Amino acid sequence: MDGAIAVIGAGGAIGGALTRALAGRYPGAALHAFARRVPGSPVAGAAHHSLADYVDEDAMARAAGMAEAWGLVIVATGILHGPGLRPEKALRDISGPALARVLAANTVAPALAAKHFVPRLARGRRAVFAALSARVGSISDNRLGGWYAYRASKAALNMVLKTASIEAARRNPGAIIVGLHPGTVDSPLSRPFQGAVPDGGLRTPDAAAAALLDVLDGLTPADTGRCFAWDGQEVPP
Repeated sequence: MDGAIAVIGAGGAIGGALTRALAGRYPGAALHAFARRVPGSPVAGAAHHSLADYVDEDAMARAAGMAEAWGLVIVATGILHGPGLRPEKALRDISGPALARVLAANTVAPALAAKHFVPRLARGRRAVFAALSARVGSISDNRLGGWYAYRASKAALNMVLKTASIEAARRNPGAIIVGLHPGTVDSPLSRPFQGAVPDGGLRTPDAAAAALLDVLDGLTPADTGRCFAWDGQEVPP
């Protein structure tokens, strides 16, 4: 791996698994794990642990400045539910504060990370900026409805990534900017909804992380601006 590696959101289930997997895949790399809370065992293996509020632009600027050049940056932030927050079933369930909260975590945080990390991607060679998206962010694939805030936040994220990829390609032809759909992972984010998952459809965080890194390893600059699922299939826009 040429350049430093960053996992933003390393305190979460998938972010922690990605950090562990990267430490094993690239031993000796300058691996930075950024979390909103004091890092512990979920980010074991990282060479550098740092606290960072993902929606604080100054914090993202400081984080990006910790390396001269980044070879791989993965944004693993996200929220679906929590206290006073559940996916909407109908228009009547939409709440302005809840919508703003979901957009902040799922769209604003990755956009701020892109603003400060993408210009610092390594030049003259392959470098990757990826953010966790979701298949439900696909507009053309939406056949069930519902989940307004989550769907909108991931669709907006995909547009941010696509737009950033166009801009970056003008200055850094080796840059790859993509969204990643991890599938349904056994994590606090998916736990209330796992009853609807078909047998064999639920992956562990470690299995999901390994699959996502395999996908990233196979990408080229021709793939920039797209969104890929854990199995390597493109998620339609």
